[in-house]
Amino acid sequence: MRAPNSLGSNDPMFRISQYMQEILAPTPLGPVRKPPAPVVIWNLIRRCNLTCKHCYSISADKDFAGELSTQEIFSVMDDLKAFRVPALILSGGEPLLRPDIYDIARRSKAMGFYTALSSNGTLIDAAVCAKIGEIGFDYVGISLDGLGATHDKFRRMVGAFDKSLAAIRLCHAAGMKVGVRYTMTQDNAHDLPGLLKLIEDEGIDRFYFSHLNYAGRGNVNRKTDAQHQKTRQAMDLLFDTCLDYQQRGVFKEFTTGNNDADGVYLLHWVARRFPERLEHIRQKLLQWGGNSSGVNVANIDNLGNVHPDTMWWHHNLGNVRNRPFSEIWMDTSDPLMAGLKAKPRQVGGRCGECAHFAICGGNTRVRAQQTSGNAWAEDPGCYLTDAEIGLETCATV
Repeated sequence: MRAPNSLGSNDPMFRISQYMQEILAPTPLGPVRKPPAPVVIWNLIRRCNLTCKHCYSISADKDFAGELSTQEIFSVMDDLKAFRVPALILSGGEPLLRPDIYDIARRSKAMGFYTALSSNGTLIDAAVCAKIGEIGFDYVGISLDGLGATHDKFRRMVGAFDKSLAAIRLCHAAGMKVGVRYTMTQDNAHDLPGLLKLIEDEGIDRFYFSHLNYAGRGNVNRKTDAQHQKTRQAMDLLFDTCLDYQQRGVFKEFTTGNNDADGVYLLHWVARRFPERLEHIRQKLLQWGGNSSGVNVANIDNLGNVHPDTMWWHHNLGNVRNRPFSEIWMDTSDPLMAGLKAKPRQVGGRCGECAHFAICGGNTRVRAQQTSGNAWAEDPGCYLTDAEIGLETCATV
């Protein structure tokens, strides 16, 4: 079974499943598909019933002043539609805590947006599941940070795992497309194999693996660094698991985010496992093009501030109360946006010297900015060795 979406230029996610399909049943390159406008991840509310360790929005279980009203959200949606935004990811905080979440989602669907819900799952009981089902969300993503006690520790709530798993089962039983989001850290990497088994056992449709946007790592020895080694092991496991599904004729979506070096790492994996497909996959990866922050993925926070993606909350491009999103997004007078939209991006250090820069696009600029103060420095989150990116002799790719 082939995936419903073709590979395109600067896709915000790295779609492992579709590359595995290309390995087993190659398709012609064809023209590059460029989205007309960005996917918008919209943090509708900052309030959350959990206080997770790795929360990028620093949410809490309290009301935050100044959040967009229902009518303001509707007005922004009109502008987004006119701008040809294809998809809205309704997030938080916990979006189900907004009293108008169903009105917003219903309108989003009626306007023709691909509409996804990003939830922690703990509030989804049978009644809430029925409301979600009535809306007809295209996708419901629920976060799991590991199994049982691991998840509860990350979420700082005893019983959170059981509630989230129950929500997944309810949504799945109701016929919704539901997936698990997992952010790997040093403290939960050991649960990845168990989570993948859970995906199989529960018949879950999709698994999204997010790399944590670490700051403060600096330039470390990537051959022996423990976190980089865990990342490589995790990617090998994801590739092998996804390939196994494909070979069995079972389609499950496996995607990753927040580390575009995954594309280059896949190229090396293909060179070892399927050398006859190396050039074909290389061309498909070049069409993808890597990081798309500020280009094909955007973020609006609960106050209406616009950011290049969800990890750039410390950098405001403008506010939708003062200017339409469509104007903010196309304004390159902001140096960061000018740099992100540049083709190619002007990136320094080992990223700038990388032989596979055209695949990765310089990776996640926010890590470079947070560790060095320079958004155009090398990304310290790259887990590839110097040899693998062409800075030392490497005959593999």
